[in-house]
Amino acid sequence: MSFMSILDVTSGTVTLESVLLCMTAALILGIGIAFVYMKTSDRCSRNYIVTLALLPILVEAVILLASGSLGTAVAVAGTFSLVRFRSVPGTSREIMGVFFAMAVGLACGMGELLFAVLFTVIVAGVLWGFGRVHFGERSALDKTLKVSIPEDLDYTSVFDDIFARYTAKAELMKVRTVNLGSMFELDYDVTLKDAAFEKQMIDDIRVRNGNLTVVSARHAESIQEL
Repeated sequence: MSFMSILDVTSGTVTLESVLLCMTAALILGIGIAFVYMKTSDRCSRNYIVTLALLPILVEAVILLASGSLGTAVAVAGTFSLVRFRSVPGTSREIMGVFFAMAVGLACGMGELLFAVLFTVIVAGVLWGFGRVHFGERSALDKTLKVSIPEDLDYTSVFDDIFARYTAKAELMKVRTVNLGSMFELDYDVTLKDAAFEKQMIDDIRVRNGNLTVVSARHAESIQEL
């Protein structure tokens, strides 16, 4: 099987029918990309979803305006990258979505509609599968534990026996002083042995730290920006 462009790039002109076909394909595939991201992500803003839906047709229009010259089209499209410096840095997933939509728009702009459809189906299918099997997600037993203790307690080993009973792994990640130095706040990265005993672990910690603040939360994805 070979991929054939529906555009006559040698003559430098395109027909209305081919332009409409490319635009329709870019819009449909963009909506498909936006739908997949909307269904596989817990935190996608409406603006981002709309951007993914319309980005392929915008890129496709830029490529068509370049009259089939890929070098000129890339140079023109590169000017739009300046918008990135006036926007909030996105997560790695959001940036990948933008590149995905741009690649589909580029394929549609070059008239490679079969390649664009095949590329979209494969990548969107992989993303959908990863979302269904929770690929790359940390276990629900992985927790971030924040504990406040008085300054007179030795934070290096104060909870070692408790962690030995309830966790498979406990690592002190950060220590900081709070309340003008009268208390320490400890950040632990822990992996519970059994989620059913999480409350008992927190109760034991509260006995040890004088019933000060204890916060247990799902592990945050702190490194996700490119």
